[in-house]
Amino acid sequence: MRPLRLLAAVTGSPRLLAAAPRTGTAPVHVPPDSLSGAGGTAPAPGRPSSRTRLRAWAELLRVSALFTVPGDALAGAAATGRRPGRGTALAVGASLCLYEAGMALNDWADREEDAVDRPHRPIPSGRVAPGAALAAAGALTAAGLALAARAGRPALAVASGLAATVWAYDLRLKHTRLGPAAMASARALDLLLGATATAGAASAAPGPAGTHAAPGPAGAHPPSAALPAALALGAHTYAVTAVSRHEVQGGSTAAPLAALAGVAGLGAAALRGRPAHGEPSPAPATGTLLLPAFVAAYLRTAAVPLLHAVLNPSPPLTRRAVGGGIRAMIPLQATLAARAGSPLVGLAAMGLVPLARALSRKVSPT
Repeated sequence: MRPLRLLAAVTGSPRLLAAAPRTGTAPVHVPPDSLSGAGGTAPAPGRPSSRTRLRAWAELLRVSALFTVPGDALAGAAATGRRPGRGTALAVGASLCLYEAGMALNDWADREEDAVDRPHRPIPSGRVAPGAALAAAGALTAAGLALAARAGRPALAVASGLAATVWAYDLRLKHTRLGPAAMASARALDLLLGATATAGAASAAPGPAGTHAAPGPAGAHPPSAALPAALALGAHTYAVTAVSRHEVQGGSTAAPLAALAGVAGLGAAALRGRPAHGEPSPAPATGTLLLPAFVAAYLRTAAVPLLHAVLNPSPPLTRRAVGGGIRAMIPLQATLAARAGSPLVGLAAMGLVPLARALSRKVSPT
């Protein structure tokens, strides 16, 4: 073998092999991976690393928005006049699963549209397979319903309605006029799930000897008492969803202006002296101190970016307003818990704000 051809065979260089004169002997090609210095264990070219795949799924599931979910169940539990318990924990788990199912299903349903408007999203960019996203949505839905079932049949019924609303929104209603109303209904049902699961698990707990259920606390209320809080959370969700329909193209002043008016109205209603009909009175001492702080945090988080979007309805500022509206759900949940007489539960929900803010810098909630 000539020296040039011998060097090409040893180095595996395609350029040297191409330059080597032909002979009757087939060239010996050494795969580049076997010379990686790692004993032939170098990853195959083009295969994403585990960290890359993990980040792709984090973007698909919008994990930074997850911290806005537990407060739904906490506010629902507070509306029943009960302390968060086993049923509340099951409701939180079910809500997280159903929320993430909706995120995966959303991107699967929008994969063709995202290929034009958002080619960087995990599915159109090829980082997550469409079939994997759809399978994840189905598995997460089943897991959420299974957790809700452990809190009792009423909780399972509410969770089933929530799951049906999520799938209907993603597959059919999102691009219709009913889209914002469907999303608002889903969020309201999520709060009612917390109320139903908390009350159901408490009533199923063993009571004194000779009874089948533990007696509720003196100020306990039925799950229907959470309806005013659910409507307030649904109204906020409706406003944010209406704005989100313009986050790609921008250009809408009416949507953020209407949302700003709605946020201001919810803040003013939360500070009213008398609770709404069917709503328990707040605790006089701690609630008086924390409720205004929660309302101020809600208005600051939601109203300021909405005002910027009103003044300049560009896509970046509109997306920022949507992100602020999503994060503002946490102080709104804390506000609803404080109004229901559980300011410490609201304070616990507010503990999720720093986590949501920190993670939103790495993974967009929209």
